[in-house]
Amino acid sequence: MDYCGDFIELLGPDISTKILMNLVSPSDLIRVSLVSSSWHQFVIENGLGKQLCLKLFPEISGIVHTIEMNNLIDTVGHKQDDCDELECLRKNHRIYTLLARAFNPFVRKDCISDAIIASSTDNYPEESINNTLEPFDRIDTRASYWSSEGQNNPAVSETLLYKLMTKMCIVTEIHVQPFQAYFQYGFPIYSSKAVRFRMGHKLQSEMTDSLTSSNKWADDEFIWTYTSPEFPMVQENCLQKFKLPEPVLCIGGYMQVELLGRVQRQEMDGRCALKYLPETGKCTLSSRPLTRENGASSRFRTFTARLLQRGTRGWEQMLLNTLLQARAGRANDADDEPPPASP
Repeated sequence: MDYCGDFIELLGPDISTKILMNLVSPSDLIRVSLVSSSWHQFVIENGLGKQLCLKLFPEISGIVHTIEMNNLIDTVGHKQDDCDELECLRKNHRIYTLLARAFNPFVRKDCISDAIIASSTDNYPEESINNTLEPFDRIDTRASYWSSEGQNNPAVSETLLYKLMTKMCIVTEIHVQPFQAYFQYGFPIYSSKAVRFRMGHKLQSEMTDSLTSSNKWADDEFIWTYTSPEFPMVQENCLQKFKLPEPVLCIGGYMQVELLGRVQRQEMDGRCALKYLPETGKCTLSSRPLTRENGASSRFRTFTARLLQRGTRGWEQMLLNTLLQARAGRANDADDEPPPASP
């Protein structure tokens, strides 16, 4: 059989790029780069890993500048100017491939795994934050809801902390239902005037058991990397959906719900209560377990360690820690394997 030439050479770079951008998995792109050395070079030089990552998950476009400009991909011991263009492209390719593989395009609604703590609780544990994850109006013979302590000042806000299912996920909307006291005269609804959401990660490695057991609030335990605008709440006993202005990449796995202002005040004891906070709508979860894998390649660990040595700050550090914990080492292994020689 006569040699027909290289596929990319025959079609040209523009058409070849359009064809390859129809791939739906970063693993497919890695396989393409292993076909030959010329294909491997084409994938890297044209930034196809980055393009595919942003195509699959446009929500992470907000961190592109940080990844590329804040020295997160430089080699330790070398200045940014010393890093030639091809080497920077290779590192960009590796980073975006890892990011793409860290997510699963499967969309689910039950992204909240645990209710951690509330800023106040009127009757603990009967009216604890855990009740906000129960869809039923009653548990056994009693009503199921969370209630804050009373406040003379209706402007005092309340906060509730939730843990998400993974440390890296994309959230588009959040659902909240105020509580209607069907056992009180007039069936009052204990709603807030508005609600605001924050997402981020813990400042310390572990939250102490005494914090939860004493039902005390310590907001300085967390770094909030995203804060939503205020959403007005409808004073109705219904599930209210709050769509974020744009999808949010939550790194760290924690979400805070802040209830702003109090509408219903019971006698001299103003309270705020929620019936149900069931889900973060259209949440794209990380597809990899968040425990460190013993079989991860030494090259991946070395590469990540070099990134960590750059002394990154805040959520950038959390991003790198999450990548280290994700099972993305295989993607790096495949990328680092020498491609076969061109025919």
